[in-house]
Amino acid sequence: MSINKTTKKDRILVVDDVFDNLLVLEVILDDENYELSLVEDSKIALAMVEESPPDLILLDVMMPEIDGYEFTRRVRKNLALPFIPILLITAHYESSVVEGLDAGADDFIRKPFDPDELHARVRSLLRLKHSIDERDHMANLRTDFVSRFTHDLRIPLVASNRVLKLLLEGRFCEVSPQLQEIISTMIGSNQDLLEMVNTLLEVYRHEAGCKTLKIAPCNIQELVSEVAQELTHLAEEKGLKLNLEIEENLTESGENASTVMGDRVELRRVLTNIIGNAIKFTDKGYINIHLYLTPTVVNIDIQDTGAGISKQDQAILFERFRQGKHQRSGSGLGLYLSRCIVEAHQGTIDVISEPGKGSTFTVSLPVANGE
Repeated sequence: MSINKTTKKDRILVVDDVFDNLLVLEVILDDENYELSLVEDSKIALAMVEESPPDLILLDVMMPEIDGYEFTRRVRKNLALPFIPILLITAHYESSVVEGLDAGADDFIRKPFDPDELHARVRSLLRLKHSIDERDHMANLRTDFVSRFTHDLRIPLVASNRVLKLLLEGRFCEVSPQLQEIISTMIGSNQDLLEMVNTLLEVYRHEAGCKTLKIAPCNIQELVSEVAQELTHLAEEKGLKLNLEIEENLTESGENASTVMGDRVELRRVLTNIIGNAIKFTDKGYINIHLYLTPTVVNIDIQDTGAGISKQDQAILFERFRQGKHQRSGSGLGLYLSRCIVEAHQGTIDVISEPGKGSTFTVSLPVANGE
């Protein structure tokens, strides 16, 4: 049994201020299965691109008002548009291939051209368009799947932990010490999985561009102090000392010096992750948190006396799904998400480390303008 599929025609916008040139291109391309739009006015053509993006633009370089270079630049600057290949066409040898390609064009052909060569370049650019469209489509499907999957997975995990906690409290029956230990382990495992699911969901929100930051003045000194206080008990349970040091140049400069414009919840997530990692990967010694001010930036150093990180691992540490070689390494998403959040705040996150000598992570965030 055969299935008939209707193939969508590729839409090509041809822009040239000389009508005869448009007719020549129409004759050459008419024998292919293309949907052609012929436009003499570059302003009208640009409006058409913005309203209904074509699959390919054939564009004359020398045109009044908006020439081919400027037309290309405007298309590339419009981030709302999908990728559209642009083939520049010119009869003038003084036209610059370099300027055209730097403006964002994908190919360049001079008149008089061989029809077979033009066909080949058009086919090549349309293959590129289809390839990129397919890649973007698959990326969107993946993002949608992960978003739905993580959202749906959270519900049974939360419900399961609620029941386990009631069971641990003896709400249903008497629980022996051995069973209490098993239930506690199950609750901990569920909590770890829930944390990973939440992190994964946040990562895909950032990557999909649908994460909205609630930007407001945030006192980073207060926030670091809060997170350090909350995590102190975790450090003490491992026999570690958690120290917080605030430089005089930060305290003496007044409250505005430690104020950044940011999303307090997201910045808390970053600090909790990095300080929590320092505690997790340090078996003895201390974790030092050091706040200091440079002219335009507040810096937060988190130094530990853990196992350290090799140069090879440092190079990929902030990449997606890149786990360290430490046996307690997690999903490889926490530091990647931290980098996404910090960069969304126009800041930076770096690491200095040496195996056997611990690590120092530095988060730098721009100080809020006092205006």
